[in-house]
Amino acid sequence: MNHAGSWRRPAARTLLVHCGWLAPPLGSLALTVLTTGGRVPAGARITLAALFASFAVVTAAGLVAWSRTRYRFTTDAFVLHSGVFSRQRRTIPLDRVRNVDLTATPLHRLLGLVVLRAATTASGGEHGGITLNAVTVREAHRLRAALLARPDDRAVAGDAALSRLDWRWLRYAPLTFWVFGGVGIAVGTAYRILDGVGIDPWRARYVQDAFGALGAHTPWLTVPVLLAAVTALGSLGAVVVYAENWWGYSAAWTDADTLTVRRGLLTTRVVALERGRLRGVLLREPLLLRAAGGASVTAVAGGLGDREEAHARGALLPPAPRTEAARVAAGTLRAPAPPWDSVALTPHPRAALRRRRTRGLLCAVLPATVVFLALGLLVTPAFLHAAWIHALLATAVTELLARDAYRSLGHALHGPHLLVRSGTFSRDTLALERSEIVAWTFSTSPSGRRAGLLTLTAAVAAGQHAYRVRDMAAAEAVPLATATRPGVLEEFLDHHAPSTPPVRRP
Repeated sequence: MNHAGSWRRPAARTLLVHCGWLAPPLGSLALTVLTTGGRVPAGARITLAALFASFAVVTAAGLVAWSRTRYRFTTDAFVLHSGVFSRQRRTIPLDRVRNVDLTATPLHRLLGLVVLRAATTASGGEHGGITLNAVTVREAHRLRAALLARPDDRAVAGDAALSRLDWRWLRYAPLTFWVFGGVGIAVGTAYRILDGVGIDPWRARYVQDAFGALGAHTPWLTVPVLLAAVTALGSLGAVVVYAENWWGYSAAWTDADTLTVRRGLLTTRVVALERGRLRGVLLREPLLLRAAGGASVTAVAGGLGDREEAHARGALLPPAPRTEAARVAAGTLRAPAPPWDSVALTPHPRAALRRRRTRGLLCAVLPATVVFLALGLLVTPAFLHAAWIHALLATAVTELLARDAYRSLGHALHGPHLLVRSGTFSRDTLALERSEIVAWTFSTSPSGRRAGLLTLTAAVAAGQHAYRVRDMAAAEAVPLATATRPGVLEEFLDHHAPSTPPVRRP
């Protein structure tokens, strides 16, 4: 298909996107007026003036950037001219474009605009891809189709849909540790906003009244009530975030080589992943989610940016039933069956269990017990009872978690994939394409050497770039590496020496 055409510019109403910068200062002003009864402190006025001045500067820079941005297609490349102080002229061959991401915030959607990001085979950051902020929705879809067009594109036979949102999955939203962390983040954000406009929240009358009411009751009543309130607020927030992030979710093979994921309510996102850039999938089961039989799926793919961007852009399935997660992962890999349910993983030595038990005792049980004992000797004997209670309960919990973490350890080879599983707070099962492993790292520690354990790390040009087979038997590391990816390790081996490899010591 010939996509050659004349020069084009982003939509002129792109400049209105900068109006979004007014939301924080106006919101801060409204909050200040609300909390001070209509009085605006001098510090708040200075902050607002600085923000409005910054808005004017950024908007002027945006006008110049828009006027100097243009793009077009040639017969086999995408040409982009941009830059304010330094002009950039880039020509990207179409056959090097791999992933295209369309994102629209509420303001973008109101203006009918979309931010287009495309990653190439050489994308190693901002300069490795294409970013157009912003183009019209119609133009964005035209650009995406042109950027991903291939001479051998063909339709997918049969049903190409992998999964669609089921609102019954909302029950999995609160089953993450961010239920409590989200409340803390919200409180911290509110505090920073108030402090930034010169308001001390701790001096507010309603805050002092609330703490006074809590102090008037026994801790045996207030602590459970506070925990219940935080849990309820966190669960509600988790459900709202889940619904906003995954509204309208669908995952499907739109053609034989493109996996497209659509999701989002306020901020919509459409991510197209090329089959040639998929290196595997990661099935994640956080502790609470796993207890409820749920899991999520993330793609291991190249060209998705850094670790944080790769996690957001590579998400294939929200927390959902594990059977659905296994099915989506298998459909992404084009595997006939979910490999982690059909292949028995090789267990790791019992020494790995002892390491986890020892770490838990040294890091979680011993320090707090010593502190309680010291307080009991120096302050009041009541802390002595806290010491033995904590030691007893923490030891029991540590033993349970250590055994669960050990049961999660395992690895196996299944067809073209290396399967690795580990973790207890988040049990992760990785299916990694063996042909994409470019290097191996063998690492251990003094205690690991004494126990005969070693961690084998596979390096790939995708996702987190390094995936570990933790605490495996040292004697099995070289055979696993050579069987997984022949040709990478052999030239470094001394075939007349024992099979234990040299290791990188921390």
